[in-house]
Amino acid sequence: MGKAAAARRLASAAAFGGGGLSVLGMGLYGVLRGEAVLARRMIGNAGDEPPPDSTGWYGRGRPGPAIKVALLGDSSAAGYGVERIVETPGAFLASGLAKQADRRVHLRTYAKVGAQSSDLAGQIDRALPGDPDLAVILIGANDVTHRVKPSQSVRYLAESVRRLVGAGAKVLVGTCPDLGSVKPIPPPLKQVARSMSRRLAAAQAIVVVEEGGIAVSVGSILGPDFAAAPAVLFGPDQFHPSAEGYRAVAEVLVPSALNLLGLGVDEPRRPTRGEGTMPVATAAVRAARTPGTELGDKKGLWVELRRRARLSSDPEAPADVDEVVDDPDADREAVSDA
Repeated sequence: MGKAAAARRLASAAAFGGGGLSVLGMGLYGVLRGEAVLARRMIGNAGDEPPPDSTGWYGRGRPGPAIKVALLGDSSAAGYGVERIVETPGAFLASGLAKQADRRVHLRTYAKVGAQSSDLAGQIDRALPGDPDLAVILIGANDVTHRVKPSQSVRYLAESVRRLVGAGAKVLVGTCPDLGSVKPIPPPLKQVARSMSRRLAAAQAIVVVEEGGIAVSVGSILGPDFAAAPAVLFGPDQFHPSAEGYRAVAEVLVPSALNLLGLGVDEPRRPTRGEGTMPVATAAVRAARTPGTELGDKKGLWVELRRRARLSSDPEAPADVDEVVDDPDADREAVSDA
């Protein structure tokens, strides 16, 4: 079975409640169950100290109306491992949006360290009363390392995207990262982790675009950059990104978020090699191998695959935080008045 067919089968299984794994896939998954235990021993569990909450206003002095953003997912969205708000992925994301759109941005972060795809429903319950314009989801790694059945993981994500889109939010999903880039996991288990995380990422991309969202491949978080500078882009535990790693993730998400909100500038250009319109499953597999690749603008069984220009971050941009509001009712009132 080809990779595109396998990804499509997994996505279809999620929709109909099946297993979604071939005999070979089940064998790999069984190996990964043992690998996850080993990886947890080497990496350790997240500490009790939660990451800084990036909830607040970004874009001081910029005009309204404010763009309301909900950030959902796991530690890669919450910013585990950094000590300051300005180092979190939420701060990089919101600051980038504010700068590029020249609009105020109000971000609320609902992501939790250790969250799995099954936890998205509860996060959405909290997010929807704020009527977000944009929901950004980063999820998948914990599903793999905690041995969640891939079809279940994908089904939870599909339901989440469907619910957010139905509520009127634009939805941007950063798919499962490439766990083969995690340093403490030795070969040959590293290759198994890469295979399974890429398969999950491809299936995630399929269901996201079919439910009306946009998927961006996080992959190895800019691939060659991690290989060249793992000490810079990974945090101290060598599993979670550092502040620079979170900045790198935001740099590939912001251009797609701007376009999704109708605030980007799409200049006519020729597609580069590997881009173009193609069957959804084929595009999803290609995206899983290429960090920063976007899947969107689905037409029937076809979808557009493209790589948007990576945002060049101003080192001072994340300092553009006005305030953090802890009262959700006061927060929603303030946003509606902005």
